[in-house]
Amino acid sequence: MPQLPVAVIGAGFSGTMAALHLSRLLPPGRQVLLCEKSAVFARGLAYATGCPDHLLNVRAANMSAFPDAPEDFSRWLERCGLDDLACIRATPAGVFAARGLYGRYLTELLIGALTGEASPRLLLENDAVVDLAPAPEGFRLTLAAGRVRAVSGVILACGNLRGGRDWTTRYRLDPWDEAPLDGLRADMPVLVVGTGLTMVDAVAALRRRGFPGPVLALSRHGYLPQVHAPAAPWPAPALSEAERLSARLLLRRLRAEAARAAAGSDWRGVIDGLRAGSVALWRGLPEAEQRRFLRHLRSVWDVHRHRMAPPAAEIIAREREAGGLSILRGRVEAVADQAGFALVRIRERGAPTPRDLAVQRILDASGVASVARSDDPLLRRLMQRGLVRPDAHGLGLAAAEDLALIGADGTAGRPLWTLGPLLRGTLWECTAVPDIRGQAAALAATVAARLAAEAAHEKPLARAGEG
Repeated sequence: MPQLPVAVIGAGFSGTMAALHLSRLLPPGRQVLLCEKSAVFARGLAYATGCPDHLLNVRAANMSAFPDAPEDFSRWLERCGLDDLACIRATPAGVFAARGLYGRYLTELLIGALTGEASPRLLLENDAVVDLAPAPEGFRLTLAAGRVRAVSGVILACGNLRGGRDWTTRYRLDPWDEAPLDGLRADMPVLVVGTGLTMVDAVAALRRRGFPGPVLALSRHGYLPQVHAPAAPWPAPALSEAERLSARLLLRRLRAEAARAAAGSDWRGVIDGLRAGSVALWRGLPEAEQRRFLRHLRSVWDVHRHRMAPPAAEIIAREREAGGLSILRGRVEAVADQAGFALVRIRERGAPTPRDLAVQRILDASGVASVARSDDPLLRRLMQRGLVRPDAHGLGLAAAEDLALIGADGTAGRPLWTLGPLLRGTLWECTAVPDIRGQAAALAATVAARLAAEAAHEKPLARAGEG
């Protein structure tokens, strides 16, 4: 009998790479069904942009899609034509490529997998998955168009979640949708909620689309991402048991290491040196210490860990110096829609009373939503069915060591896995390409091994039934 396919839900970087690895490992006759609700596969939100000023915040040398071929993306860039030179920026800190160019790289990888075999093992399903129900053979997958597909297992690769805003307004814009940025008035500001890397991209897009007016960027602390710079490697410190169990002591040790590194390297080398062991560090922290980190240190860590490409930093520096970009520290308390603009009530840090801002558009760059507050209909149904549950902090989904999802009953025995941003609360460092590419390869091997074991177990039973 033909074997049921394995479904991968979401075709951004996480899902595309999981599907590519899995399709190579599965035996003939077993296919991978890659499901994507948007019109474009292999790009996701981050890599669908066409703005050449939207740069990757990781050097091209570390952006290969494959952990066992670290130079794959760099070699791909060398084959790009003259028309692509504006999307490749060489700096003393390294080469940085535009996000859209990286999306094209991923698209070519996917096309190669689809056309490389006479009988492709990878199938594309361009529709939203709205429900997932357990079945004896695995799951019944329901698509938005009403069709139902039987699958033997599922990998959730939903990427960064959206939603969860306490306020609504008709003047809110998607920071990754550049079309509505045309035709803005020059005499009224645009408000960007958030001051991280998405804000950096939003400012670049506004100027690239010709908006000459003021931009206000608001976040709780007003922190801006740090900038990439050349830094000599720095070895990961040998941490004591006490340091591994305390967020406060870890911070103290990192500051001491950064002070030592200042003599011949840089604090960036210290942060980068922790990368390989960051997941083990996070998982080793007691839950109370993880909460302490999230409450007090998360913003500081993010701006040092996720840095701006130097050309992007130059845009922000110019804007601030010229007065085109103002950074505000505070939070949005309410939004009231008016005729032609939004009246935003903000409370700035240290201010005794709130103040109102009249803005023509609001770009939400405040980061991803938590699972507990996401408006994703599939995840909500999975939680209602008890197939998944939030992690201890509500950031993502609870998962076992092999990335199998843990249900409401506390077990992870179903053929249901995840990778990427949905593991934020479980692994913490799981959102960048260097983190996800290793997860995708390892998870594909796990899924293929389980399916092979199940197939081997079923064969003797089938032969006995035939006799």
